[in-house]
Amino acid sequence: MGADFGRSRGTESKFSQWFRRRPKPQQSDVDDTAREALLLAVAEAGMPIAPAAHPVGYRCSCERIGCPTPARHPISFAWQTQSTTDRAQIERWARSQTQANFITATGMIHDVLDVPLTAGKQALERLLAADIDVGPVAVSGDDRMLFFTATRGTPEDEDEWWPCELDCHPETMDEHPGLRWHCRGSYVLLPPAMLPGELDVHWIRGPENPLPDPLTLLETLTDACAQYADSADQSDLDHDSVAWPLSR
Repeated sequence: MGADFGRSRGTESKFSQWFRRRPKPQQSDVDDTAREALLLAVAEAGMPIAPAAHPVGYRCSCERIGCPTPARHPISFAWQTQSTTDRAQIERWARSQTQANFITATGMIHDVLDVPLTAGKQALERLLAADIDVGPVAVSGDDRMLFFTATRGTPEDEDEWWPCELDCHPETMDEHPGLRWHCRGSYVLLPPAMLPGELDVHWIRGPENPLPDPLTLLETLTDACAQYADSADQSDLDHDSVAWPLSR
């Protein structure tokens, strides 16, 4: 179901036009049959999945007061062992939990490079224009883009592991601003998923695209994130200069 934008000199302009014109998906756009087919396609690509919470208005179906990640977290605390690619199990979940979102557990078959949406759009244009293989890509809400890649495996040196909280660590903030690398012990919300505020998670390149080596995307993604961070910082400075003019 994901769109393959092709690889040509006109990739950048076509991509930009497609992104601007694409209508916002609504709940009714994905019926039960299509939803199940999308989930099975993820499983067929080898990515294990498990049920997740869903929105109830602006609240989360988990009914936790002040849920910090409404409609974005697994239903079960045992999601890592529960996650599966078994077709029969996924069909049972999809048919018995018709409103549920689903997560995919990372670090077994695949990782996910999670970046700000603005940076992700810019990076994707560059990658496609450079004829670099890009795997599945999803847009999550109105602020993040998810690049699905092959997992890094189990490195001999545990210090090589990058946590999904990568952008929260002061020692890595300058080098990788805004980038989260979901690997072992992490998960991401899968398309099709609904979020509070009529937001959603949807594919722009589907799971039928082969998973690339994450290192082939990393430089372009980190460059785009750095430019995004710089532009955001400059915007803040411009805002401050207008809001708080210097006294004469």
